Amino acid sequence: MDIVIRATTIFFLIWLVTRGTGKRELAEITPFELVLLVIMGDLVQQGVTQDDRSLTGAVIAVLTITFWVLLFDSLTFRSKRLQKVFEGVPTVIVHEGSVVEKALAYERISVDEVAAAARGQGIGNLADVRLGVLEPGGTFSFILDDGPDDQQSGRQGGPSAS
Repeated sequence: MDIVIRATTIFFLIWLVTRGTGKRELAEITPFELVLLVIMGDLVQQGVTQDDRSLTGAVIAVLTITFWVLLFDSLTFRSKRLQKVFEGVPTVIVHEGSVVEKALAYERISVDEVAAAARGQGIGNLADVRLGVLEPGGTFSFILDDGPDDQQSGRQGGPSAS
């Protein structure tokens, strides 16, 4: 029972830490964040299993964390409110061609990062973006200001075809 309590505590601690570090994709983490993740893995193992090096202890710890992951998935699937709490909400970072500075500060991302993401989707100038969103998973979505035809169809990303 001790391992279940420890694994549950560590699960919620890691959840809080990852929510607090912001929305980034794994490919976009800094070298320091990567080192932190590796160190956390070792520290978590020690904290969860303590001196128990048995197979049973490891299985209990893995099953406990798996239980919480599956429970969170099930709850977020059934409830929009819980989905917002557990997974986060999209953040508008560009509105009508203007960068939303408060949103960037809150998410701890720079204008350069947003511009690079836009260029990666074939958008050369943020002034051409009607709406730019940082999704809960750390990806960027851009809707161009290409005119009424594209606004009605909801076309996203990339340069205009006209």
